[in-house]
Amino acid sequence: MRGNPIPARMIPSIFTLANLLFGFLALIWVIEGDFTLAAAMILMSVLMDSLDGKVARRLSVSSDFGKELDSLSDLVSFGVAPAILTYQAILQPHQLGAVRYVGLGIAVGFALCGAIRLARFNMLNITTHFVGVPITFAGGLMALLMFLRTMLPWYTYPVSMVILAFLMVSTYKVPKLGK
Repeated sequence: MRGNPIPARMIPSIFTLANLLFGFLALIWVIEGDFTLAAAMILMSVLMDSLDGKVARRLSVSSDFGKELDSLSDLVSFGVAPAILTYQAILQPHQLGAVRYVGLGIAVGFALCGAIRLARFNMLNITTHFVGVPITFAGGLMALLMFLRTMLPWYTYPVSMVILAFLMVSTYKVPKLGK
């Protein structure tokens, strides 16, 4: 048998699926209570997400399938995983019941705003800039903040999530870096 065993058009999707895999593992580590490892998995998702688009452009194999798969993976890795991680590590253990419930609402809002951001991104097809802060940045920043959770006051996290959720659905033009 000759030829490449993996068609070039599938290679970017392997990186996208690795993004999803690390996002899934982040959720597992949240369940297991290892919040540092969960945050590290989200950052690995950021790395895989940065590679899939570059590989697709390099191989000239960008596709609608890849774009949709990327958004679905991003929702898990940078919307749901950071929201649940922050809720479980910072907000849920809070003794004040109101903080827990407000925190739950903020975590849900963060994930929902991320989904809206991704849906809008796929519809607009703008290549020169982003409209709103990318979910990859928002979720990655929340993962980075998790490494500082013993140094930062607890309220840094819900405030950050509210600001990032707003910025994701905002109409601010955000330049694309690294293109």
